[in-house]
Amino acid sequence: MNLFAKNPFGQYLFLKKMLIRYLGVLTHRRYRGFNELRIEGSEIIKNLPDRNVLFVSNHQTYFADVVAMFHVFNASLHGRIDSIKNVGYLWNPKLNMYYIAAKETMKAGWLPRVLAYAGSVSIERTWRSGGEDIQRQVKMSDISNISVALNDGWVVTFPQGTTTPFKPLRRGTAHIIKQHKPVVVPIVIDGFRRSFDKKGLLIKKKGILQSMVIKPPLEIDYDNDSMDEIIEQLEHAIEQHPSYLKVLSPEEIEEQERLNKQREW
Repeated sequence: MNLFAKNPFGQYLFLKKMLIRYLGVLTHRRYRGFNELRIEGSEIIKNLPDRNVLFVSNHQTYFADVVAMFHVFNASLHGRIDSIKNVGYLWNPKLNMYYIAAKETMKAGWLPRVLAYAGSVSIERTWRSGGEDIQRQVKMSDISNISVALNDGWVVTFPQGTTTPFKPLRRGTAHIIKQHKPVVVPIVIDGFRRSFDKKGLLIKKKGILQSMVIKPPLEIDYDNDSMDEIIEQLEHAIEQHPSYLKVLSPEEIEEQERLNKQREW
């Protein structure tokens, strides 16, 4: 690899590869050691196009979720189906992989800044800042950066914009889908909230079974489906539609209610 080659965001690919390798080795035991990650459907990954793929997922921690996806995606691309055994799959990681994250989160300390270099497309949230509810205009540069990322490769987004479960999805995700017509792959995760602290940097409890289910790409009529229809389809796909609350146990409902009362950090 050319040591001076850069991606469309001006990041050196060689440095990004080194960071992904190092962080991958450092975090591997979080999903295969201290805790265990059960994976379903990762055979879908290796059959996806190299560009214009949008992964949509529910969200449980700031960083542990997307780090797990980097492991699973790269393992699948190297022939490890539903497994992240043997971290050697990170020797030649996929470098055109990005994730959408709040800019204030990615600037909160040196470690988030390092993680940002590994693949963040940082945007300014229009509904929340510094722990307070706000209302501000979408920055056109943020929209442009998401477009650049999709044109270059794969993008992971958490359309609820919060780790609180069963919150409404942000319409911006539907705008992205209507405009760019990406392959949309839903992912459902669980167990990360019990394993890690809210930031996903510290292990809160060991021996937790985490899960990641990768579903087939959605069938979306990009021209005729309305924004609301796309949002509802996404809510069902990532199992965050309000109707899913009805099938939770009393203990799970109590936990969801407790989390819904918490203010965002």
